[in-house]
Amino acid sequence: PKGDQQRLATEQTGNLDAYDCFLHGREQLWRFTKAENIKGRELLQRAVEFDPKFAPAYAFLAFANILDYANQWSSSWSNAMAQAEMFAARAVALDDRYPYAHWALGIVELYSRRHEAAIRSAKRLIALAPNLAEGHENLGYALYYSGKPEDALRCFDRAMALNPYYPDVYLHFQAQATFQLRRYEEAIGILRRRLVRNPSTDVSRVLLAASYGHLGRFEEARREWQEVFRVNPQYSLEHRRKVLPYKDPNDFELIVDGLRKAGLV
Repeated sequence: PKGDQQRLATEQTGNLDAYDCFLHGREQLWRFTKAENIKGRELLQRAVEFDPKFAPAYAFLAFANILDYANQWSSSWSNAMAQAEMFAARAVALDDRYPYAHWALGIVELYSRRHEAAIRSAKRLIALAPNLAEGHENLGYALYYSGKPEDALRCFDRAMALNPYYPDVYLHFQAQATFQLRRYEEAIGILRRRLVRNPSTDVSRVLLAASYGHLGRFEEARREWQEVFRVNPQYSLEHRRKVLPYKDPNDFELIVDGLRKAGLV
């Protein structure tokens, strides 16, 4: 898939500065932290200044804005959704054959709670590039939020098989679906692996605390919950409830219940 990604991107700009900014910008986003997301967005912004017709940069600008929106990573996070919509539409308009344009569009559709459209975009992406892990990851993500954790898990397994160097956030997705199936022990094992790769994650620690809560391991739940605010003092359960695109709000309440059992909320 790596070679594929590179070929897909180089096909579309003769501007090496644009390409350079794009590669470095995308790299930053995969780290999933506030500071790196800001840095990545600035680089991608420069890429489209170098080449205003460069679809890949718009696709990842859409993604950067979605991360902003979901995590409250900028003062203008509420505006981030409109930005993401605009960038994703631009990417698809510029190059309908570029798989990541549909990847970004699918994420935007999902966070706009257009679940069926998100599933369609993911399937279109898989049709365009069957061996691209992100297509299966996107489909899994859309299915998970549509209340189909079992189907979602199959997609995540496929994505991880296609890309052995998958971003650590895949482990979080896998854990979310496992948690939703109430396989808490298993979810804990997956989340611990994610924490080794990304110690600064807040969301995986929240899910870990909730898993411990459901299992009656309240001491461990409390310890993880404290860690959440150590890595992100601004973490807000309320904000997550507002922005995470669950078709059935009760799915999110399973997380809250785990925290409640441990007396954390």
